[in-house]
Amino acid sequence: MTSAAPRLTDRPAGLVIECRVEEERALLVPRGELVQGCTELLAEALAGLPPGTCRVDVDMRHVMFMDTAGLQFLDLLNGHGHRGPLTVTTGHWRGQPRRTLELAGLDTDDPLRTSEPRPALSSSSSPVALERSERLHDLQEEVEQLRQAIVSRPVIDQARGVLMAVHSCTSEAAWDILREASQLSNTKLRTVAEAVTASAGNDGPPPPPEIRTALRTAVARHGR
Repeated sequence: MTSAAPRLTDRPAGLVIECRVEEERALLVPRGELVQGCTELLAEALAGLPPGTCRVDVDMRHVMFMDTAGLQFLDLLNGHGHRGPLTVTTGHWRGQPRRTLELAGLDTDDPLRTSEPRPALSSSSSPVALERSERLHDLQEEVEQLRQAIVSRPVIDQARGVLMAVHSCTSEAAWDILREASQLSNTKLRTVAEAVTASAGNDGPPPPPEIRTALRTAVARHGR
């Protein structure tokens, strides 16, 4: 007999966890992003499993993004798997979530395979715990950079188009120009892109002097 638990959509927005139960096995299928609030949603899904469930498999193929809240999601699954004779697995990790597992030093096929509860850090933390803390910091930085890239992509794509049209260069060269101009002027890439895009409009303001100088240098190197 197969049953389907109701979709849980209260927390967080955009995440749904579908649950299918057949005999003693449950299949959970998260869809969306593992961000703040995902553990509460998972806890509700696990609490709704029928008594006698001996195996829980979590199919992650529809999770497109996760930040450090995704590690708490895994901790909850891991803790659930240590409750009596219960097997819990995850699989089909891909894209950015898989990269997050790599940064966290976890198995990218099933992070629960070798996962142990993560100890709380203290002033006398062990070298292993300190290394995990450093990895977590690196992970947080990369996730934030990815968020910024997602937000900035439209204006960056527009700026690349402007540079390609004005300087008859390839898309790759336009990207190199933007990136180098950002470095030379010590200005965020998004800000450089916004300046380039704004200057292309009718009566658009020219880029600030430091960005204009950096663009001139970058175009001389990559524009032809």
